[in-house]
Amino acid sequence: MDRWPTSRLLSTAARLVELAWNDELRPLGLTYPAVLTLEAVATAGPIAPGKLAQSVRVQAQTMGPLLSRLESRGYIHRQPNLFDRRSQLVSITDLGLALLEQSHHLENDVLSAIMSDSGNLREELLAIVRHSNFS
Repeated sequence: MDRWPTSRLLSTAARLVELAWNDELRPLGLTYPAVLTLEAVATAGPIAPGKLAQSVRVQAQTMGPLLSRLESRGYIHRQPNLFDRRSQLVSITDLGLALLEQSHHLENDVLSAIMSDSGNLREELLAIVRHSNFS
C-alpha cells in the first residue's frame, strides 16, 4: 500500500468507508445510495426523477427502482408535475428527513472511529470536488 498512487488510496478508502457506513445504515432500512438520494431531494426540494438521477450521478433507470423502495417505506412522496404532465416531482417526507438526520450521525460515528480529524479531510475533499471537472 505504501507504493499505491494517491488516487488508488482515495478510491479504496472511499469504498471502505461506504461499506462501514452501509453496515450502520442497514438497521434503519437505508443504504448509501438511498442516503445520497434523500440528501439530494432534501436539498433540491421537489425535483424531477431525471434531474435527481443527474444530481446523484446515476442512470435514470437506476433511480426508478430506488425511488420505488424509498416511496414504499414512506421516505419520499411522488406527485404529478403541474408543469409537465408526463413527469412527476419527488419530495422528501418528515420520516425521510428524520432518517436522513440519523444517517448523518451514523456517518460521523463511522468517521470518528477511524480518524481523529475528519473535518480537515472533509475540507480537502471539498476542494478536490469543487476544482475538478467532475462536479
